[in-house]
Amino acid sequence: MIIETFDHIVPAVLLGGILDLALGDPHGLYHPVQLIGKFITFFETVFRKAFSSGKAGERTAGVCTAVCVTAVGTLIPALLLKLFYHVNFWLGFAVETFWCYQILAARSLRDESMKVYREVKTGDLGKARKAVSMIVGRDTERLDMTGVTKAAVETVAENASDGVVAPLIFLMIGGAAGGFFYKSVNTMDSMIGYVNDRYRWFGTFAARLDDVLNFIPARISGILMVLAARICGNDGKNALKIFKRDRLKHASPNSAHTEAAMAGALDIRLAGDAWYFGELHRKPYIGDPIREIEPEDIPRANRIMYATAVLAFIFSAALRLLIAALV
Repeated sequence: MIIETFDHIVPAVLLGGILDLALGDPHGLYHPVQLIGKFITFFETVFRKAFSSGKAGERTAGVCTAVCVTAVGTLIPALLLKLFYHVNFWLGFAVETFWCYQILAARSLRDESMKVYREVKTGDLGKARKAVSMIVGRDTERLDMTGVTKAAVETVAENASDGVVAPLIFLMIGGAAGGFFYKSVNTMDSMIGYVNDRYRWFGTFAARLDDVLNFIPARISGILMVLAARICGNDGKNALKIFKRDRLKHASPNSAHTEAAMAGALDIRLAGDAWYFGELHRKPYIGDPIREIEPEDIPRANRIMYATAVLAFIFSAALRLLIAALV
């Protein structure tokens, strides 16, 4: 089915990507990820009641939740697309294009990080902290302006992988249904993949599944970001150096690849200690402090992220074309 639908999946992903870059998240419309979030909450409630509250019971409940959310989140759009294409090809193509548009998040990532940039430029630390709190999971009340700026750049870098490159790859492999498969797992990781009292055992499987799905895309993202840095006129040589040196300096096997490439490209140092839920987490630094980070690094990071998105589309489309030629 993947190869048979090649002729319309590539343009659907392309048009969806163009819509995302041009328009951003379609505010006012119900987003599919919100529905996935409701599925996660529903199945968590069901399976927590069905199994014991001990370590083994919570692990089992978490596995059942992850399997059900992934299955429902993938099968519903797949079946709907099959129905739409059966009714009329252009109806199916329009829906698939729109869903590709909703799955990608490059413009949304840029818009939200630029809100931080504007508040930083005004010099209002309170508003800057509030703006960055919308896009990061860490505590922001202790951040100074440098910390706020660094957090925004880190968010752009990290989400370039799981918000742009990885979804593009999965969209190109399986169309919108493939994108929803990825988003189901990624959304679970963001909701229940925490190492805290509530999700330490329940969210283990979802977090590991997300690690598996992102293992290759994260590394592709880092390499593409190094290339994007050269294209954008940043320090491509240093981006490659820091990517190779620091890409594994994170508790997650995938999170530091694009962060390392971005730090090298901008000649700055990212990461380091951070507060989460009132607890200080010790983290290694990524990159070298060749210069101090500054507000303009946020738009610079976004330009690199956009260039990475374009390269990711070219790469994933070429990969699909190669698969089509070989099969």
